[in-house]
Amino acid sequence: MAMEAGMDLVEISPNNNPPVCKIMDYGKYKFQAQKKAAEARKKQKVVEIKEIKLRPMIDDHDYDVKMKAMQRFFEEGDKVKITLRYRGREMAHQEIGTRLLDKVKSDVAEIAKVEQDARFEGRQVVMILAPR
Repeated sequence: MAMEAGMDLVEISPNNNPPVCKIMDYGKYKFQAQKKAAEARKKQKVVEIKEIKLRPMIDDHDYDVKMKAMQRFFEEGDKVKITLRYRGREMAHQEIGTRLLDKVKSDVAEIAKVEQDARFEGRQVVMILAPR
C-alpha cells in the first residue's frame, strides 16, 4: 500500500504487540522530529547557581540589600549559594553566624526551600537554597 501511494512504511512503535506502523513520507517525519527537538531545547531554562557572600557581623542595611538580590535571583528561577565567611576571631563566635543563617532561612521561607543545609568548609559555612 505504501509503494502504491509513493510513501514509506515507517515503524512508529516497535515494542507493541503487534508493532505499530504508518504510511508517511519518512524524510518529512524526520525533519519534523528534528524541529520539535530544537524547539524543546530553545525553551528549556538553564538553572544557574548565584552566590551571595555574607559576614557574621553584617549591618542591617547591607543584609537588606543582599536579601533583595536573593529575592530577585529566586524570581528568575536560579538557585542561591550563601557563603558565610569567618575571619580572625570571628571563629570563636560561630553562634552569631548560625543565628544569621537561621534568619536568612526564615526570611526566605515562603519563596525558597533549603536544598543543602549549612555545612562547614574550612573557615566558611555554605548553604544552598532553591526557589519553590
